[in-house]
Amino acid sequence: MANENVSVWTSIPFWRRSAAWVTGFATMLLIWLSFDTLGQITMGTDADLKNNVTKRVPAPTVINYHIDYKMDAKRGHEIPVIGEKQPFFGKEWSEEEAAQLLHLGKLTSQAKNCMNCHTLLGNGAYFAPDLTKAWLDPAWQAGGPLQGMTGKNTVEEAMAEFLQHPSQYPTHARMMPNLGITAEEAKGLVAFLKHMSSIDTNGFPRNFSKSVETFKAGGTHAQ
Repeated sequence: MANENVSVWTSIPFWRRSAAWVTGFATMLLIWLSFDTLGQITMGTDADLKNNVTKRVPAPTVINYHIDYKMDAKRGHEIPVIGEKQPFFGKEWSEEEAAQLLHLGKLTSQAKNCMNCHTLLGNGAYFAPDLTKAWLDPAWQAGGPLQGMTGKNTVEEAMAEFLQHPSQYPTHARMMPNLGITAEEAKGLVAFLKHMSSIDTNGFPRNFSKSVETFKAGGTHAQ
């Protein structure tokens, strides 16, 4: 009986070998991506900040620094820029104090279910403004309506006052309810928001600077 030419595409051994190679390659790629991601999201240290070493997730002591958000022409989107030292609630916080304050803020954001209404780093609900870069919203800055409304002189004091007594400062139709946030919890939440604004989120939320320009031209919140 004459031998028949069997197409490689119908060869079971070929597909078995191909599956093994593809699975092996995909596994190695996944391992490499996992290690690369861990390196990207590992929180920096206070020493990094002092030595101007840029980390995607800065140390908790970044709350002691001025934070800006500027366009990076090379990357094609905005990135956080850590500036000079800046008092936070009137003082410079030690590494331990800053870490504890951030921890309190994170726990408070979870306990008060902030993501039931807001988005944090893109996660959560869309009933209220995204809070990823809330610290940078010009409405909270000197001369902004929210800072002026609270009668406070700094961003952190204005935000903390608002968080404790939201019903006293109506901002739009969807008013924030009074969640019984204490003064210390408010400080923690503001620290949490300031730290979150320092995280390099690859330009998220998009066009933030354009919304800032709209606000300065007479629009509403940047968020």
